[in-house]
Amino acid sequence: MSLSTSLPPSTGAVTTEDVPPEPSGRSRGRPRRWLFALVVAALLAEMAVAMLATAVAQTPTIDEPVYVGTAVVYLEQHSLRYNPEHPPLGKLIIATGLAFADVHLDPAFAGDQTRLGRHVLYESGHDPGRLLLLARLPVIVLTLLFGLVVFLFARDLAGPIGGVTALALYAFSPDLIAHGSLATLDVPVAGFVLTSAWLLWRARRRPARYLPFAGLALGAAVATKMSALAAVPVLLLLVVLSVWHRRREDRPERVLRRLGLGVAAAAAVALAAIAVVWAAYLAVDPRLRWAAPPGLPVLDGPRTLVDLLPLPQPYLDGMRVQFGFEDQVWSTFLLGRYHVGAVWYYLPAALLVKLPLGALALGSAGVVALLAVRRLRPAAPYVLLPAAVLLAAAMTSTRDLGVRYAIFVPVFLAVAAAGLVLVRPRWAHAAVAALVVFAAVSSLRTFPYYLPYSNEAFGGPARTHLRLHDSNVDWGQDLGRLADRLDRRYPHERIWLVYKGSGVPSAYGIDAGDPRTVPPAQVHGLLVVSDSAIAKADDRLTALISGSSPIDEVGHSITIYRRP
Repeated sequence: MSLSTSLPPSTGAVTTEDVPPEPSGRSRGRPRRWLFALVVAALLAEMAVAMLATAVAQTPTIDEPVYVGTAVVYLEQHSLRYNPEHPPLGKLIIATGLAFADVHLDPAFAGDQTRLGRHVLYESGHDPGRLLLLARLPVIVLTLLFGLVVFLFARDLAGPIGGVTALALYAFSPDLIAHGSLATLDVPVAGFVLTSAWLLWRARRRPARYLPFAGLALGAAVATKMSALAAVPVLLLLVVLSVWHRRREDRPERVLRRLGLGVAAAAAVALAAIAVVWAAYLAVDPRLRWAAPPGLPVLDGPRTLVDLLPLPQPYLDGMRVQFGFEDQVWSTFLLGRYHVGAVWYYLPAALLVKLPLGALALGSAGVVALLAVRRLRPAAPYVLLPAAVLLAAAMTSTRDLGVRYAIFVPVFLAVAAAGLVLVRPRWAHAAVAALVVFAAVSSLRTFPYYLPYSNEAFGGPARTHLRLHDSNVDWGQDLGRLADRLDRRYPHERIWLVYKGSGVPSAYGIDAGDPRTVPPAQVHGLLVVSDSAIAKADDRLTALISGSSPIDEVGHSITIYRRP
């Protein structure tokens, strides 16, 4: 396949100001802008419907109650004492929805953050479903706005058709729909990094206009989740690259001046990002009252450099909490095998399972196009480097708990795929369209069970639990669906439940015992087990399951057995 474009070499690299003509030729003319606007609106509307339907149907996932409870504390007590391992901005975004709920925390409450989440959702006198939906709505809106960024970034690279191609892959991504509908931090941090990269690309032509906003977006990413710190060096290098490109017409003897301007611009962007982080903490507590949590690990080696960062002390102590997590030994489940300790290739392997085949093919080909097509090559650092660095950093983690730690990959791959519309052969355009449709159909078929999605090569969502666990398939989201299923199909039966999640079964009318607390001979009736618990079952649970017969499943995440 030829990777040359349909445009003459003299046209130069793609810029943010000059949108390239459509590959099909100038004679057909540009489609009207209103048509593209209609397609963009339709794609975002589809994604909104999918996320809203998912948000309404799902009960709390494991992390959400902690974020919801912390957001309530931010609103009511202006305290930073809960969930220090994550900066405040993402939880402040969640709090914008909870502000309409009029939730009040019991002044006498003194539990930890896990207990806090349950107290707010289940003991505050409010409907937990309504509270959770209000917490999820701001993240849904933000996910849709990031969809616009994907479209605009891709349009800058490959014109409006490229923008629509990228947005379609984004809007139909099962992982982005699943996690974009939750009150969590993974999609927001990925979206802020993407926004910063896009603004830096635009800064190649107008640095004064776009660099300040790129710094704000970078700061928002760092103020949402500490994993974004890995992207800071590469994004600051892209600042230098953008300024260098803008002043490329300078005489050769001014190389040092161009480099100095780039470094100065990078410093300004870094200062803007630091200011956003400080602003996030001060928005919670203007007095920045803080007491370090007990048991923080002692830092040594390169980790001691943390103390040099010009960030608030709660942020630095939160990094220590994260280091403590990383020092623990975690177990995982990958491709049907249980592992104790980290598996270095976990995320690439899990992404192969979780990404739609059409999106995987288009994203991979898009990466090749960015590197091979001359007109796209200048954009390669802006699209590929942030995602590559973040993925490499995530692969060093000891916590192999789901592709949500690499949720930025489908985001940046969608932008990369836009470059394929500049490939010359007409059959390539038809192939791109067919693969987009394939990805969309695969996504639509999994509705409304987006969290346990896996592609057709691995058996689809019904078989994801045989390959992966935790937030890839079963994150506690189907407790409400389980309650409905038990009420409709199995009324008055004895229920034994092994549930992995943060929900409270009794709040949904589930009266169940724990089969692990009684002799196996006493366990009769329905044995209900979360699929993540099955993946990591100990000998006792394995024996209980082996003596039972599977009769039903709920949401592709919970299996119901009958035990004689």
